[in-house]
Amino acid sequence: MKAWIFALAALGCSATGAIAQGGFNPQAQARDALSQPFSGITTGGTVRRGLYPIQETGVSVQPVIDAARAFLAALDDKQQALVSFTVDDNAWRNWANIHRFPREGLSLEDMSPEQRDHAHALLQASLSAKGYRAARDIMRLNHHLAELVANFEDYGEHLYWFAVFGDPAPDEPWGWQIEGHHLIVNYFVIGDQIVMTPTFMGSEPISANSGKYAGTAILNAEQEQALRLMQSLSTDQQKVARLGDKQGRSENLAEMFKDNITIPYRGLAAADMTPMQRDGLMGLAALFVRNLRDGHAAVKMTEVEAHLDETHFAWIGDTDEDAVFYYRIHSPVILIEFDHQGPIALDGDRSKPTRRHIHTVVCTPNGNDYGRDLLHQHYDATANDPNHRHR
Repeated sequence: MKAWIFALAALGCSATGAIAQGGFNPQAQARDALSQPFSGITTGGTVRRGLYPIQETGVSVQPVIDAARAFLAALDDKQQALVSFTVDDNAWRNWANIHRFPREGLSLEDMSPEQRDHAHALLQASLSAKGYRAARDIMRLNHHLAELVANFEDYGEHLYWFAVFGDPAPDEPWGWQIEGHHLIVNYFVIGDQIVMTPTFMGSEPISANSGKYAGTAILNAEQEQALRLMQSLSTDQQKVARLGDKQGRSENLAEMFKDNITIPYRGLAAADMTPMQRDGLMGLAALFVRNLRDGHAAVKMTEVEAHLDETHFAWIGDTDEDAVFYYRIHSPVILIEFDHQGPIALDGDRSKPTRRHIHTVVCTPNGNDYGRDLLHQHYDATANDPNHRHR
């Protein structure tokens, strides 16, 4: 049994009580979710096969391998043991975007300055400049939140945990994960292919007007471009896209411990959009995909565009300039969610969403979150190879 299960039991109500009293118990949710085999997000309960062939992309992953090896080499034996997992370990799925949750791996807080530099170098090698800046700014805003609420025990820029799955090598599947409050990246590598989902990015607040990191802000483009797209739709198109009013504090469906949920297609199909609207939809999707390093983001966007006619855009909320809203982009190969959330750490009515608190999540439906579909194909292809000893 994993150490996190014992840690959760030991923490009990002291760690999760405030949330559990509101009807949300992360301890029970984690236990229940991880007891179920991974199948992936589907539209009707059945995984659509054949979407993710193992193939060469022509984009080198050597910089990522080198950065991962340098990170591991900078750790002592005890630290290496903490961060190292097999490539198929269920620890992949044990991520939580809330601030109070027992983590696996090694935190930036428990690294030396030199080790932190290597951890950030791994992020920089793996993400685009945009993606790394977003990740780093989320950490900075978590520090700003600590300043605002005078709580550096639960919040801070170094309270993010790293884990490495498998051996960073060009001929074996492997990956890494960063996990903490409002920032989770799952990064799977096989050959020169990369899957970077589930990825969770958000913050409360989304900008800093004071303190150490004054001027830091995130997710403005993802907010404003979506609003422009929704406003560009005709009245009839908006009626199809709009699922209802923004009533609760949270609308996202695919957050922590939701690996196997069923989400039917809803909203407006891209096939029913004008060419300009379709371009706007793909441009909005690209804002999220392009957190991945540039060459692999282009590969992913080609995959997304190949399923454009099957892509749906859904909206909850109003469309005025100050509106709070939720939107979803959903196709066979990508699921993107953006949601204005109610306040948690900051003052305000928790039942009412605000632009100061945003959650976003990106997933790969039909079984390829964490690169699982590619990993299973690799296992099948090497089952009779004596040089491979996969389970």
